[in-house]
Amino acid sequence: MTTCTPRAAWGNLLRRLHFYIGLFIGPFIFFAALTGTLYVATPQLENYLYRDALRSLTPGEPQSLAEQIAVAEKALSEPLRLQAVRPGLVSGETTRVMFADPTLGPSENRAIFIDPVNLAVRGDLTVYGTSGILPLRQKIDYLHSSLMLGDFGRLYSELAASWMWIAALGGIGLWCFTRPKRRINNRFQNRRRVHVSLGWTLLAGMLMFSATGLTWSQWAGGNVDKLRAEMNWLTPQVNTILQGAVEESDPHAEHRGHHDAMMMPAMEMDLTLFDSVLLAARRAGIDASRLEIRPAKMVNRAWTVTEIDRSWPTQVDTVAVDPHSMQVLDHTRFNEFPLMAKLTRWGVDFHMGILFGLVNQLVLIVFGVGLCVMIVWGYRMWWMRRPAQSASNPVHTLFESWLALPMTGRIATFIISLMLGLMMPVMGCSLALFVLLDWLRWRANTALSLAESTK
Repeated sequence: MTTCTPRAAWGNLLRRLHFYIGLFIGPFIFFAALTGTLYVATPQLENYLYRDALRSLTPGEPQSLAEQIAVAEKALSEPLRLQAVRPGLVSGETTRVMFADPTLGPSENRAIFIDPVNLAVRGDLTVYGTSGILPLRQKIDYLHSSLMLGDFGRLYSELAASWMWIAALGGIGLWCFTRPKRRINNRFQNRRRVHVSLGWTLLAGMLMFSATGLTWSQWAGGNVDKLRAEMNWLTPQVNTILQGAVEESDPHAEHRGHHDAMMMPAMEMDLTLFDSVLLAARRAGIDASRLEIRPAKMVNRAWTVTEIDRSWPTQVDTVAVDPHSMQVLDHTRFNEFPLMAKLTRWGVDFHMGILFGLVNQLVLIVFGVGLCVMIVWGYRMWWMRRPAQSASNPVHTLFESWLALPMTGRIATFIISLMLGLMMPVMGCSLALFVLLDWLRWRANTALSLAESTK
């Protein structure tokens, strides 16, 4: 093992780790940045493509929600369970009546768009998630989150989110350890300065997008949820259990579908309840122009009315309404959320480009393009300085660079790596793979060098 100063040892470790992240994780971060930029850049295009479904050009007073929902149900070729209704409360907007279609994927609903004035059916589209995005951005979202490969594909986005913050902080640390004492003007150093400048400029964004991206991830996201629960950082939820009702002992009771005896039959629902529940929610202070009414799936549950305007100022209050007495049973108010719950809500909405409207979109487009350029620039730097000789030199391996650290440094980095690997399993597994491949490569090159020297 080559002897070097502690500063040089730390520099070698950071250099090798940053190289591996850039070489192997860089393409995943690049694709996530590219598809994320497409996602935040296309809401106006989506609104234009589906303008017939989204816009109502009929002036006049809107009909009751019951009449609008009845028209939507008649537009179905077969009965489906009514999932939620988003009333068109703003002049010129249609009402979105959403149904649970078993042929669709998770978080997808079939939406019938109704003109609230003349009750014309304006569209029949698949909508996705709480944001209610339409097919165009839904496909982009699937590309961004899972490469359109389902849960298996989500490993890619979790890999990118797990490593991006480490790449950002490691790059800054590497710059601190290796920056030249005087300005050097050559092709490589000039490109390095551009790469570093972009790194400093995009640092806050990379940290924020890593954090918010991990909250959506499959494995690390579960650990984040546990941490939030232990720290009381979870978003408050309304209690929908009706007075006198007993909590179901079966934890899967709500996942049985409409065949369960406790489930509310779809065709027996009194549609006039939607107007009454909306009125009760308005009286309780639900005053946003965009909201969602969800009927109870079970007879011993209350209905919920939720504000879904997540722009600034955020309106996401929720009430639980007893459909029998029209009494508000519970109320969550955003201004009473714990600070971390508010920051999570704002962080996620900023990540999606909806918190500050067009300004938010433009900032994220600039960030996404800048991140893609920085990654390509990093590859260009590596290509200029790619080693022509064998990589059997110990400083060229992650494992040997780690062994060159002082004992306290080795212990600290091992403990930190272990803790991060447990918290972010995809990152931990990929780090172990980095070390294994690096060690095997070094051993192979060393054996080859020894064989050549004995000839």
